Amino acid sequence: MAENYYEVGRIVNTHGVRGEVKVLATTDFPEKRFKIGRTLFVQIGGNRYQELTIKTHRRQQQMHLLTFTGYDNLDQVLPLKTHLLYVTEAEQHRLAPGEYYYRDIVGLTVVEQATNETIGVVKEILAPGANDVWVIKRPKKADLLLPYLKSVVLKIDLAAKMAYVEVPAGLDD
Repeated sequence: MAENYYEVGRIVNTHGVRGEVKVLATTDFPEKRFKIGRTLFVQIGGNRYQELTIKTHRRQQQMHLLTFTGYDNLDQVLPLKTHLLYVTEAEQHRLAPGEYYYRDIVGLTVVEQATNETIGVVKEILAPGANDVWVIKRPKKADLLLPYLKSVVLKIDLAAKMAYVEVPAGLDD
């Protein structure tokens, strides 16, 4: 069975000449993901992945500066520039009940609980501040921006690929 890989960051640039790369984290758990000794993967073509072991890690503003074992100079890391970094399914962070990965939510059918009417499908999730906002793609209507709040998102059923919501009055006018 093929291994599943999940994105945790993107190598946005090299840094210096000693094999260090700048990584923009796309994970909520960067300190765990980029810990020295951890294994990450880069896709090297098709369904082939290359293993990288983190040798050093330090922060620089919003970036994570990493080096990998066996990659000791600029020439060795230059081909990695712009590559996504992945972890395997076994390395995935276990979430508490009621917590979800974005990939679990995107694609869910959103239903108004009171009327059982389908609103649309979660197209993407924005994280502008205090709470996430679901972008709901609706047929023949503009996208609906739905705040992810307990009072709005009432139930998520991953098995049925459904989310039951109560759209606040005035939100869809």
